[in-house]
Amino acid sequence: MAERATIARPYAKAAFEYARDAKAFADWSQGLRTAAEIVSDSRLAALTKSPQWSQADLVSIIADVAGAKLNPAMQNFVRVLAENHRLLLLPEISAHFEELRSAVENTVDVEVISAIALNSAQADKLGITFRVPLERRIAGAEKVGKHKTSMLQDVEAGRALELEALVGSVVELGRLTRTPTPHIDAVYALTDLLARTIAADRRGS
Repeated sequence: MAERATIARPYAKAAFEYARDAKAFADWSQGLRTAAEIVSDSRLAALTKSPQWSQADLVSIIADVAGAKLNPAMQNFVRVLAENHRLLLLPEISAHFEELRSAVENTVDVEVISAIALNSAQADKLGITFRVPLERRIAGAEKVGKHKTSMLQDVEAGRALELEALVGSVVELGRLTRTPTPHIDAVYALTDLLARTIAADRRGS
C-alpha cells in the first residue's frame, strides 16, 4: 500500500499543478474521482491484465464511461497513466490530489524515499521539501559502515526485489520533471533483469 502511494504521489502533483495553473481544481477533482471509480470496477481491473486489450483501448473505455467529466487535458493525463501502466493507481492519485488541493495555501512537506538521492534542482521541480538535508543523510549512511543492503539480502535469499519503490519511482520522477536519468535507467534495467531471473529460478525450483 505504501509503495502504491509513493508511486502515485508525483502523478497527483503533476495533475495538481496543471489544475492550479488552469484554475480548474473543481473540474479535476471531479474528473479524477470519476476515473478512479471507473478503474476500481472489478470488470475494468480485469481488462487491464488481459493482453487482448491495449492501453489505448482502456483509455477509450474510461473516456467513454466518464463522458464530459473528462476534458481533453484529463484524457491526456489518463493516457500517460496508461502508457506507464499506472491506471489502477487512480484512486491513490485522486486522494493525493485532494490533499494537495485542501492544503493549497500551506507549505506541504513531502518525503521521497528512494535508493538514489534527488538533487535540489529535481526536488524544486517536484515542490519537495526535505525534512533531513541530503548531506546529513549521506553522512548517516557512512556511519553505518560495511553492511548488506536490504535489496542485496533479498537477492541472496531469492526473494522478490522492491525494485519499483526503490528505483522505478526515481525513473518516473525523472520523466515527470523531464530530467535525463541515463545511469538510473541502466541500473533499473539491469536490476529488473536480475529480478526476473530470480523469479524464474523460484518457479523452476
